[in-house]
Amino acid sequence: MQKIDGKLVAEKVLSECKEQIAELKGKGITPGLSVVLIGEDPASMVYVGSKARKCEELGIFSHKIVMPTESTQEEVMAVVEELNNDPAIHGILVQSPPPAHIDEEAIVRAINPAKDVDGFHPENVAKLVLEDPTGYVPCTPAGCMRLLKEAGIETSGAEAVVIGRSMIVGKPMALLLMGKAGNATVTIAHSRTKDLAAVCRRADIVIAAIGKPEFVTADMVKDGATVIDVGINRVKDASKKSGYKLVGDVAFDEVAPKCKAITSVPGGVGPMTIAMLMQNTIQAAKFANGLV
Repeated sequence: MQKIDGKLVAEKVLSECKEQIAELKGKGITPGLSVVLIGEDPASMVYVGSKARKCEELGIFSHKIVMPTESTQEEVMAVVEELNNDPAIHGILVQSPPPAHIDEEAIVRAINPAKDVDGFHPENVAKLVLEDPTGYVPCTPAGCMRLLKEAGIETSGAEAVVIGRSMIVGKPMALLLMGKAGNATVTIAHSRTKDLAAVCRRADIVIAAIGKPEFVTADMVKDGATVIDVGINRVKDASKKSGYKLVGDVAFDEVAPKCKAITSVPGGVGPMTIAMLMQNTIQAAKFANGLV
């Protein structure tokens, strides 16, 4: 069983990013990423902080805007428009989820597609479907594809099952696997799938992105399968100082012995998401300056 080390692969991606940033700075270009946070949700604050630190480490201009929880839709849209028009900002990310009164879909649509480094704008979704390289691929699915590649997992001709159908992971993941980069035969499974365990057991590659702690058990995975665990779930653990521990969507201890390769939580897909966000920001800077 090969444990796929997301931290190691992420460091490789970030090393590539450093080289590209050095080249851009040699041309007088500094990639810029703006992260907008509405409210002060503790988990979101942690995510935003980690993105800002990674930008600083790499030499990307980091611009953070924290708006009050009670900010109106109009105020958020005005900030997005200001960033759309700021030439120093190449990538815009509005941290999800916003407060309940904010229409997140409207915000995503308001972001200039050329600065939508999350890859969620309808124009970038369409480009993903069309396999148009001028679009941005959502960071987590892009990271999963890179993990499979670095682990030497053959996707071409493989049968893959993606558990979850979100626009953030499930659907773009399926598109990447079935596209020319993956050439896999893909099934999207979800809460309404009949005999989900049997569907999963067919798979050479299982992508678990359903958001339920340790949902995928040993009886759902065939011997020799590769499992990529996208889930990050907090569960109570009295032995931890924090009172909780992080687990994935896969029951790692019982599933891992059956696998050819598997990611763990933490240390698997998580580090790749930020690494691919940095890569998308660099790509945006190149696009803005006619270098792609």
